[in-house]
Amino acid sequence: MAKTYTKTFEWRFAQPPEALWPALADTARFNEAAGLPKHRIEEVSQPDGSNRFFAKARKGPFNLAWEEIPVEWVDGQWFRHDRVFSAGPLRLLSATLRLEPDGAGGALGHYTLEASAANILGTAILKTVFFSSVEKTFTALAKSAEAWAAKARDMPFDTPPASLTPETRNRLDGILARIADSGNDHDLSRRLADWMLSAQEVDLERIRPLELARRWDVNERLATEMCLQSVKEGLLELRWDLLCPRCRGAKLTVAALDLLPRGAHCSSCNIDYDRDFARNVELTFHPAPAIREILSGEFCLFGPMSTPHVKVQIALEPGESRTVPAILAPGDYRLRTLEIGGEADILHTDGAFPEVLIDGETVSVGVSAQDGEIRAVNRTERKRTLIIESREWVRDALTAEWVTTLQAFRDLFSDQVLRPGDDVGVSQVTLMFTDLRGSTALYERVGDAVAYRLVREHFAFLAGVIRKQNGAIVKTIGDAVMAAFNDPADAVRSALEVQGSVETFNQSHAGEDIVIKLGLHQGPCIAVTLNERLDYFGSTINMAARLQEESEGGDIVLSENLRGDPAVSAILTPYTLTPERRALKGFDEAVEFFRLTPATLGNAQKG
Repeated sequence: MAKTYTKTFEWRFAQPPEALWPALADTARFNEAAGLPKHRIEEVSQPDGSNRFFAKARKGPFNLAWEEIPVEWVDGQWFRHDRVFSAGPLRLLSATLRLEPDGAGGALGHYTLEASAANILGTAILKTVFFSSVEKTFTALAKSAEAWAAKARDMPFDTPPASLTPETRNRLDGILARIADSGNDHDLSRRLADWMLSAQEVDLERIRPLELARRWDVNERLATEMCLQSVKEGLLELRWDLLCPRCRGAKLTVAALDLLPRGAHCSSCNIDYDRDFARNVELTFHPAPAIREILSGEFCLFGPMSTPHVKVQIALEPGESRTVPAILAPGDYRLRTLEIGGEADILHTDGAFPEVLIDGETVSVGVSAQDGEIRAVNRTERKRTLIIESREWVRDALTAEWVTTLQAFRDLFSDQVLRPGDDVGVSQVTLMFTDLRGSTALYERVGDAVAYRLVREHFAFLAGVIRKQNGAIVKTIGDAVMAAFNDPADAVRSALEVQGSVETFNQSHAGEDIVIKLGLHQGPCIAVTLNERLDYFGSTINMAARLQEESEGGDIVLSENLRGDPAVSAILTPYTLTPERRALKGFDEAVEFFRLTPATLGNAQKG
């Protein structure tokens, strides 16, 4: 058996473990910064339903091939990463990082490398330059991560900025000028371009505008609008990712909604799954190759920060019981295995985490373990990898449900529609219907030309309010408007602003006042393509339209379930809502709804 060589690097940090973990445990980012090669992963299904992962790459004069062993970790504490080589000078390479508090507000880091040689050349490398070279590189990266954790630098690690030819620089300047003139720039496109040219490739593989907004401390809608306009002008490309609901990896990527299938297969999890606009269809962005070309491949397939929702991932041999130190915050968790099998959802409160039992194709919980420990038991006859993941959805995902309710998306990408006859479920959308009271009399009184101009200007007025409140006009029907919002609170704020601003609109159009009827409702529906436009269909739409018909003008009529939304209730606290119950066309039973009268709205605004 080949001799195993081991070296541990010890680092002292002024920052605590939780501040350092996101950088040091981001194995893909760390490997890229360390100069390790990008590679492709081949997933090979096994007879027992599991998968093995094989990779090939070239490093200097060596052709490398290895099996990627799924990384093990406990969030914020440690990870272990093994590669077993079949080609190249090494036979095994294992890296383990452990972070622990130092008792003085900082942290101690222990980075251990274990390696064995496959041949004489590998032995010579391990005996001479390997560990000293790695220690120098990794220690420099650890210092960069510490500076980032202390907020002394914007990114954890340095990367050489992309070089541009004079022609590409001119092209970029022209693109930025067009974005600046579009109204969707919001003083962000130059910042995006500078970041694109200096960021690591792992940052650019999937650009998420909500993540940029959080990083730059700017409004999410504004960052999203800038990215959408950047696609139109050639700075970015957009992609629809169909995410696996188990591992949340993008197992299928397309450039247009009409290319999105109803479902996909995840070879990693060995499951088939359906698309869901709210949960697993995400819009991401990628640099246009004409500005910066990103090579395909991986720097690291597995790793704690590749799936930050996974808090614990540990391997158990057949029949093994294993206990690891870990403290998980209270919250909703899902217990499952990396391999195909069952899962269990639990609500963890303060105290000990329950024992996890893997038995056959099921995952269940047993008695509580000791405080500060995770105990898992593998009762099967094969190796299993336990995963404990937070059930909170990734906060930076720009879901299809969300982006399709943004006005900028509908304005810029009206061609992004579903295939004819295709439909997809939307778990919740909030709809606003408006109409003009007495529009027929208006046309008779002032004539078609004047009335038409007034109606068009009223559409522009509504569009401005709706867009500012993160909504989108889906369509206009005569003098009526149908608008959609991802967040019910945004819809209610929009309705209040519309009715609160009508008087100002009328003052700027002296001589002819308009009165707007308005209804709101939220609920599930299906997204479809109608008249070459992404539209909505279902009883939720019918209810919103009927509530608008109950409006008398100048008021707001909203459904009972919308009024019950906690965020909506908080917004409506200053207002008096009048409950009403009435039979509505198309609904078998009488419907309860609430009305904010013009007097109520006026009194609240004065108060």
